[in-house]
Amino acid sequence: MDIPAENEVSMRGQHWFKALTTDFNQIGEYTESVWVADGQVSQQSVRIIAVVPHPHNLYPRAQNGEVGLLEGWALAKAVDDVIQADQNSNQKRAILCIVDVPSQAYGRREELFGIHQALAGAVDSYARARLAGHPIISLLVGKSMSGAFLAHGYQANRIFALNDDGVMVHAMGKESAARVTLRTVDELEKLAASIPPMAYDIESYATLGLLSGILDVSNPEQPTAEDITVIQDVFLNAVKDIQTLGSTGLEHRLNGENRKASKQVRELLRDQW
Repeated sequence: MDIPAENEVSMRGQHWFKALTTDFNQIGEYTESVWVADGQVSQQSVRIIAVVPHPHNLYPRAQNGEVGLLEGWALAKAVDDVIQADQNSNQKRAILCIVDVPSQAYGRREELFGIHQALAGAVDSYARARLAGHPIISLLVGKSMSGAFLAHGYQANRIFALNDDGVMVHAMGKESAARVTLRTVDELEKLAASIPPMAYDIESYATLGLLSGILDVSNPEQPTAEDITVIQDVFLNAVKDIQTLGSTGLEHRLNGENRKASKQVRELLRDQW
């Protein structure tokens, strides 16, 4: 499948959100670019959250699915509401993040109004939810780029990705990275082929230990009923695994085949401190 261009608006997040939240209670109290729904998957309570394009967004830099000021604070509140609602419950609701975000919103207004605080607010809520015992699962269905992914999806207990060329995780798109490094896109791809952290394919990203699984579906753009069943089964198994282990940390991410240097640095720092 062709990889979407950097400026192409992706509708994957919307399609997967709609398909996964049939018969869910749609929560419209946040912002139009952050979709939230509550429901159950085989009696497992879950809040599903997605950031989607909004062509009439008050902030033009956040019209194509980017995570901006409104999105950051809306994500923070949507997750914090779950924490507050379940604080006295022994059974913590799960959270499923549908991730299809091309970037954080870059703009003068975003910088002036503190986009760093908005995104940090989202990260904080997700981290607090995870530490409070809420199983958080992220499903990467499209681009998962830069600060947008850090704000929405990266704090999950488990991260899964569709096995498709349209799914990628990186600090910036290929064209942007090529400009910054003064290379052509072809030169960048050749360099990335030998350096997994620089690569754009999801298989290379998996070697860093951050993915819990790469999922095969028949239609990554418009999920079928069978595709939804696959995701629901993966979600339920992940929640059960998280609850069984009882771990709220992210230590398992250090076990990737290309994380040896990261582990060594941590060990050296621990010895010095």
